[in-house]
Parts: sequence; structure tokens; C-alpha cells
Amino acid sequence: MLRGMFSEIRERLEAGYTLPAGWYSDSAILALERERIFKHTWQYACVTAEVSEPGDYFATKAGTIPVVLVRDKEGELKGFVNVCRHRGHVVMQGSGHRETLQCPYHAWTYGLDGCLLKAPRSEREPGFDADNYSLFPVQVDTWGPFIFVNVDLEADSLGETLGVLPETVAETGIDLDSLRFHHRGEYVIEANWKIAVENYLECYHCPVAHKGFSAAYDVDPDEYRLEPIAEHVLSQFAQSRREGEAQFHFVWPNLRLNAYAGTPNLSIGPLLPAGPERSTGFLDYFFTQDADPAWVEDLLEFDRRVGAEDRVLVERVQKGVRSGIVAEGQLLGESEQLVRRFQELVTAAVG
Repeated sequence: MLRGMFSEIRERLEAGYTLPAGWYSDSAILALERERIFKHTWQYACVTAEVSEPGDYFATKAGTIPVVLVRDKEGELKGFVNVCRHRGHVVMQGSGHRETLQCPYHAWTYGLDGCLLKAPRSEREPGFDADNYSLFPVQVDTWGPFIFVNVDLEADSLGETLGVLPETVAETGIDLDSLRFHHRGEYVIEANWKIAVENYLECYHCPVAHKGFSAAYDVDPDEYRLEPIAEHVLSQFAQSRREGEAQFHFVWPNLRLNAYAGTPNLSIGPLLPAGPERSTGFLDYFFTQDADPAWVEDLLEFDRRVGAEDRVLVERVQKGVRSGIVAEGQLLGESEQLVRRFQELVTAAVG
């Protein structure tokens, strides 16, 4: 039955229709997405500076799964599922520096290699073997100053996922090693994560909804380029009316990477499902050390304004699809080609 349903949806996508409206509010679909998408894909976690010295740790998430990053005594970067093997309590919170990782529930204590070192009173239990209760490891990899994690130990490498994205970013003149972390901006959207992603993947709405952006960048369809630069990277290129080109890259399934025109800058971060009709996310912002503070603040205000406009749009879409009256939408093949590609990836992964 499910196979037939997904087959029919794929046929509808090929005909230019969208995913069914119910996919944006159905908790059963979200459960499938968490299991079949977010447990098997690379997720941006933080910058390498957060765990630069032996003993440093940083608690984060891989999708919705708690993860802790550590720099062990030999200086190697490692990651573990941040869930105690005893009763499932989250082991570490926030970030800091420690010689061990200790669960605050019953003080089960792990080494920086994830091995269980001490479980109080376990010596009273016949046959208790600490070797059986190490923290579960996760894949960890880096691109420049960015750390990524993946719970699936058999998943393709980060390099295979990113494809030519590192080269594409470098061609703009952005040297990742010259950028300095500025701040992390967090947000909540009262809409399904897919609606927010789909809004990000097109500028068809820009002339109507983003007057400021449309004044700063050429959004004419012959000038604003949409391009899948890799199997899992969907990119947009916009020509500034004054300062060169901006790039907006989406890495499957939920990563956004933005580089506006002008002084080298970059923001990067994931969008995560917090419920069938709620999403959370963050963007880490980077600028060069010598960037003019006034220019930086102007750009951040510009970005905040565009983000606020987008939030209104996607939350109104959520209200519309929740009604169920319009069973599916109709995509424009040229202007919304990246949306269609994203929906194909969702259907393939979930189905």
C-alpha cells in the first residue's frame, strides 16, 4: 500500500504537482522523515574553535539526535551520541572543558574516547561488563572551520555530499580560513520544515515579498540563476546591483549556506523539524577580521529583514495547507525547479 502511494506521488511530481498538502502536517510523515532522512545525513554542528583543545566538548544535535563532540587527549576530534547507556539521560550540556564525560543522573562516567569508566555500584552486579556500555560513536568530519556529524556510520562521506560546493564557494574569493565567527542567530518558525526549505529554494516570490532584496539584487529570471551544482547541493546565484554576486546554497536535507555580495561573509546553519508544524534553526555568521563594523551591521539588518518577511510567508503557507482544501499545488518548472528537486529527494528518502 505504501509503495503504491509513493509511486503515485512520484508520478504527480513528474507531472509538475507538489507533495500532498497532508505531508506538511502529518505526524506519521514526520516520523518517517526523522527515521529515514535525519538519521542518515550530514548535519552542520559548530565551528572547530568550539573544540580546539584536548578536553574541549560541545553538545549539539544531528538532526534531532543529541550528539557531543570532544577533542580527546591525543587531539583527535570525535563525536558520540550524547545519551547515557544507563537510562537514556543526556550526558553533556552546553560546552566546556573536562577530563571525562559524566551523566548528571546517576554519575555514569565516560572517557573522552566514549568508553565507560565508572558506573557507581556496578561492582555489586554479577557479570556487569563496562566494555558493553560505551557511548555510541558518530561520524565527524570538517570543511574548513565547519564541523559536521552523521549518526549513520555507513553513510557516504561529507565530501561526497558537498560535491563541488567547496570549490564553488572558493571561486567567489571567500577564504574560509580568513573568516571569523561573529555570532549564532537562532529562530523558530511555526511551519513544517519542508515549507521553509521550499521557500528558500526559489526567488519567484522575491519581487512580491522582498522589495528590499529585489532592489539590491537582480531577480529577473534571466539573471537570477538556479542550479543544482551537485546531486545533493541546490544553488542560487544573484547579481548585486552594486557589489558583485551573492550565492545561496542548500545542502540536502536541511543546510543553508549564504554568501552576500561585498566584503567576504558567510552564514551557515540547519533547519530542523520540531514538530509537524513547527521548525527551529540557527545560522552562524562569519566575517573577515577587518570588515567594517557599520557594513556588517547593515548586512545583518538586511538579512534580518528578509528573514522576517520569509517567516510571515511560510507561516501563512502552513495555515493554507493545514486546511486540506487544496490537496496539492502546481509548480512552475523553470522558476521552481529546485523546489521540485527537493521534493523528489524527500519522496525518494521517505519512500
